[in-house]
Amino acid sequence: MSKEVEYQHPLMAAYWKQLDTRFPQMEEVFEDCMAEALAVLTREGIDAYLEAARVIGKLGRGVEPMLAFMEEWPSVAKVIGETSLPAVMTLVQRMQKSPNGTAIAPYLQTLASVAKRMQSQKQMQHYLDITLDFMERTTGSIHGHHTTFPSPGLPEFFAQAPNLLAQLSISSLGNWVEYGIRNYTKHPERQKDYFSLQSADARAVLQRERHGTLFVDVERKLDLYLRGLWRDVEHLVPYSTAFDEIRKPVPYYDKLGMRLPDVYDDMGEISGLDRYRATLAHMVGHRRWSVAQVADNWSPFQRMAVEFFEDCRIETLLIREYPGLRCIFLALHPKPVENACDPETTSCLRHRLAMLSRALLDPEHGYIDADLNDYVARFHAIMEKGRSSTSEIASLALSYVAKTRRQSDQFAKVHFDNTVVDYRDDNRQLWKFIEEGDEEQTFDEERKLEPGEELKGLPPRHYPEWDYHSQTYRPDWVSLYERLHHSGNAADIDRLLQKHDALAKRLKRLLDLLKPQDKVRVRYQEEGSELDLDVAIRSLIDFKGGATPDPRINMSHRASGRDIAVMLLLDLSESLNEKAAGSEQTILELSREAVSLLAWAIEKLGDPFAIAGFHSNTRHDVRYLHIKGYSEHWNDDVKARLAGMEASWSTRMGAAMRHAAHYLKSRPADKKLMLILTDGQPADVDAQDDRLLIEDARKAVKELDRDGIFTYCISLDRKADEYVSDIFGRHYTVVDNIQRLPEKLPELFMALTR
Repeated sequence: MSKEVEYQHPLMAAYWKQLDTRFPQMEEVFEDCMAEALAVLTREGIDAYLEAARVIGKLGRGVEPMLAFMEEWPSVAKVIGETSLPAVMTLVQRMQKSPNGTAIAPYLQTLASVAKRMQSQKQMQHYLDITLDFMERTTGSIHGHHTTFPSPGLPEFFAQAPNLLAQLSISSLGNWVEYGIRNYTKHPERQKDYFSLQSADARAVLQRERHGTLFVDVERKLDLYLRGLWRDVEHLVPYSTAFDEIRKPVPYYDKLGMRLPDVYDDMGEISGLDRYRATLAHMVGHRRWSVAQVADNWSPFQRMAVEFFEDCRIETLLIREYPGLRCIFLALHPKPVENACDPETTSCLRHRLAMLSRALLDPEHGYIDADLNDYVARFHAIMEKGRSSTSEIASLALSYVAKTRRQSDQFAKVHFDNTVVDYRDDNRQLWKFIEEGDEEQTFDEERKLEPGEELKGLPPRHYPEWDYHSQTYRPDWVSLYERLHHSGNAADIDRLLQKHDALAKRLKRLLDLLKPQDKVRVRYQEEGSELDLDVAIRSLIDFKGGATPDPRINMSHRASGRDIAVMLLLDLSESLNEKAAGSEQTILELSREAVSLLAWAIEKLGDPFAIAGFHSNTRHDVRYLHIKGYSEHWNDDVKARLAGMEASWSTRMGAAMRHAAHYLKSRPADKKLMLILTDGQPADVDAQDDRLLIEDARKAVKELDRDGIFTYCISLDRKADEYVSDIFGRHYTVVDNIQRLPEKLPELFMALTR
């Protein structure tokens, strides 16, 4: 039936007249829009629908908003009900009365996608409230103007809303929007970057607000799991799952590292952490036992079959090493229903392979297909002979494809339900090509490092940073890398101690006064300083009586009255290479002497202590260098690291303090002291605002105080009075005469711990 004939119908003609528009584009889609609306809406709903579309068409914004509303509203009403229309139109009218009229079209274009995520009128109202608050707080507030400027990020927010709501709850979306409003209200370009998910800040806050197990939270656990359980060392690199709606990326590994999703939700009883472990175990299995096959002459179907069979071979070998993996693999592996795919209309090859994969791992699979059970038996017969090989399993896979091939396997419609095993990698490493193209990866090439790239040390720790402008934390803003400081010559430190021999003798007299005098007897020791007569006599009686004597017949003593753990944190920024005023020595050399004397003194006192240095090169590269750990004594290894101290880069103090506190707060001591030795104010090359890192360090001090850690700063900067009290309050000392630092530092420590 033609459009002209339909429009001659009185009811359709009445609807078109009610719409009251002359847009030719609207005329082209009116029939389809009304057909969908009549199937969903009540009579009253149709009238409200047409009236709302008429109002939108008269806003003077062109045809686009009207088209968007006519096409989207029936789908919205079907999900959350037609009674939500007044609330939707209220926001349209508010935007029209403000400078944000251009955002009406993107708002209406994504309305149906948002409604599918909300699923209720109440949730939709929360979304509209968030949007209205966002618009009112960011409109007309740039550079003091009140009516000129629209909200820069509002159209970008509407465009990203469906994607955001696929990752976040409505409350988490509110938190994400609130962060953007607080930080970027007066920065239009940065606001656009944030709400379009282009900025690192936006992605970091999104990760913080997402539910599930975040990669950044378990990265160190996974690294230790990989090293300890599988004896494999490789960089772990996250990829985002938040920004790919059409084709979600899957795990894989290449010459640059093992790629994992940035977040895993719990799946039934399997935690997100165990999903990460299953994925890593699977990739480790391929790295150990899979051999790349030449794939030039194999069809895509044959390659897919080989991948399924090889995955099962690898997992069978993994389960032999750690049988507990079976329950995790089976919990994560889909279990396709045997007759779920119709071979008359659909390609069922993927479905058959997923069933076979399940059957190869699950002895109680329950499938009755004769070919499937035949190849399960043949697979296990090969595996019982040993580890087998990739080529053997590939031959079995090709045989299975040949025997079970159907004409319908060529159909464009493919059965995907319950066939995706998402903890498995994409098997790109399983293939090599004689005739290489741009798309092939050369996995057999030896990994080459880029200039300046380092693979030593633990994976980075991510710390927040305080933004005093918005009074909020920037989550996971700083990447901190820790490693052992490289070593120098330990004899250099011994020579420094000999140089200050007179000072050391004077310090020793003071140390003797500080040492705790109260002795506590520790009984029941197999080895000790003296015999415990009571226990020894009791053991002798047991021996004479034929019973097994207690061997713990000694006792020892420990001092009581002093329980202090100390962390000495050294600023190793470039400025330490400058000559000290009135001296031929650099500030670094004098600091090394002072720290050597202090370490010697603390060792004499018997207090557990650690020494670490730090410097930074932007927020992406803060280095934390271990010089002495709590479990180490003042020995040649520690002296060698201290002798090798070097200074470079900048001073991002807050991140270093937070990481040092990570170790100090775990110490079982009554008093915990962090001493910071620095020669300048917190600064870095990517921090344009001089106050930014000062305020962050100040916030870090408050965090440490909350955790029961006392911080004290020894500053070598003569201008420190201008900023150091802002960070540490009264807990600081400025050493004007740096040449006296070797003398002042140990004395100051003893005064603090007296």
